[in-house]
Amino acid sequence: MSRDDTVLDVFWHDDGLFHDTGYGLFEVAASPLLTVQSAHPENADRIRNIKSILQRGPLAPRLAWHTGRHASEQELGLFHDAAYIGEIKQGAREGRRFTATTLLPAGSWPALLAAAGTSIEAGRHTRRSGRPAYALVRPPGHHAAPSVVDGYCFFNNVGIAAAEAVASGLARVAVVDWDVHHGNGTQEGFYARDDVLTISLHMDHGAWGATHRQSGSVHERGAGKGTGFNLNLPLPMGSTDSTYLFAFDTLVVPRLRAFRPELIIVALGVDASQFDPNGRQLVTMAGFHALAMRTRALADELCGGRLLIVQEGGYNIAYTAFCVHASLEGFARLPSSLPDPLAYMPAAEERARADVAVLQAAVQSAALETRRA
Repeated sequence: MSRDDTVLDVFWHDDGLFHDTGYGLFEVAASPLLTVQSAHPENADRIRNIKSILQRGPLAPRLAWHTGRHASEQELGLFHDAAYIGEIKQGAREGRRFTATTLLPAGSWPALLAAAGTSIEAGRHTRRSGRPAYALVRPPGHHAAPSVVDGYCFFNNVGIAAAEAVASGLARVAVVDWDVHHGNGTQEGFYARDDVLTISLHMDHGAWGATHRQSGSVHERGAGKGTGFNLNLPLPMGSTDSTYLFAFDTLVVPRLRAFRPELIIVALGVDASQFDPNGRQLVTMAGFHALAMRTRALADELCGGRLLIVQEGGYNIAYTAFCVHASLEGFARLPSSLPDPLAYMPAAEERARADVAVLQAAVQSAALETRRA
């Protein structure tokens, strides 16, 4: 396959399949009142279907597949505390439920190392090639802080890849996260740094306990020299494609252009889709495709095409795969080729403009308050 025929590189490691989250009452422990339990939403079938649609769908001839690798503990330490790495390693050896929703079955250590290492390797590849690279990994990572497990996440794959890129010599890395949930772990890891810009577009869900103390509000802007280098964009529940795209065009694009990153990393959650069980948003395949197209254009404009895409959420076993396929076609600068099998909700453009106007005013107000402080 020539470079001209290949539009995107995909990194995959089989060990991602062997983190068995089992069955219960959706994401919590099984209920003795039920005859039939449901699979934990963060399960291996998520990525089996993504891999399947990429290998069988119309994008297949344009993809180059690469085998990922395990991260070393030294690489994990670029983002995570040493004591925390030891705690996770012990938990993976014995099996442990860290929170009501986040369990680490015995034997999962290779899957965690594969997710982090495959993300690093994809990041190195895009820095060398100037072509987008996608890490198809699990478990997800963007809720994992340097020393805190949260929301199905143990090691922050995006955060580790960003830290590795900076350690390798890049001066400025930007992370754009449009998972439906706030990328609190990534925010926490870079909150006092000015070499990694973190941007999160998410459902306005607020903090949810000791493991997710961050609110995701516009007022969380960074600390010390990192002030102004964390941008949270909490979007109203029920936001459509139009709201996400207006927020991206109005607030994300100018911030990225001002920062001028040498690498853009996308935390590719597709759980903002209208049929995801873990979100309350209404984004369609067309919306994800448009977000990806815009991001690819910015990567070409600002950093020579260096664009790393790391899989995060997406919990509708079937529709997630379609949304990822549409996203990757956008990242590849290709038109979307698959019809959306579930696009029932029309975009509400007038409401979207009003929502984003309110958000823009809040972001500006938060920046003004910080300057006065």
